[in-house]
Amino acid sequence: MSHPALPTHARVVVIGGGVIGCSVAYHLAQMGCRDVVLLERHQLTAGTTWHSAGLMVTFGSTSETSTEFRKYTRDLFARLEAETGQATGFKPIGFIEVACDADRLEEYRRVSAFNRHCGVEVHEISAREVGDLFPLARTDDILAGFYVKEDGRVDPVDCTMALAKGARLRGVTILEKVPVTGI
Repeated sequence: MSHPALPTHARVVVIGGGVIGCSVAYHLAQMGCRDVVLLERHQLTAGTTWHSAGLMVTFGSTSETSTEFRKYTRDLFARLEAETGQATGFKPIGFIEVACDADRLEEYRRVSAFNRHCGVEVHEISAREVGDLFPLARTDDILAGFYVKEDGRVDPVDCTMALAKGARLRGVTILEKVPVTGI
């Protein structure tokens, strides 16, 4: 198998062309880091990225750092298509987490209070409202739902390709079919 010509040096080498690797390359370039090379042994998204669920959820963390990352990522996927011309498949269709017992209800109320403190618009909704928003749901055992209207899903392949395109536009070299066998 022939491989593309590798650069003789690079300031940063990112190994792996999934959503995480492409995001790292994109953000390094966005911060002004030059001479970045991303190496992928097969093709972009060929690992676990292509079959991930693509959920884009801000609800659920009790870490301020994690919540800020979630909010940033949701905002990034909402604007990345305009920036790169590559669709991310982001659809803010909403997210509902349900509580079916008293302990879970108490936990989600604490989580939602923390998330609201961090700027996430979480609304506690009734079982009937869960059914109105998601008619396929069985709601007879639901005590409450916790709804974030702005959350949703992305297409894992599309958002990875948008990150890769954004990285390339900022000068990152992306090489596919280059297995890394040593450092």
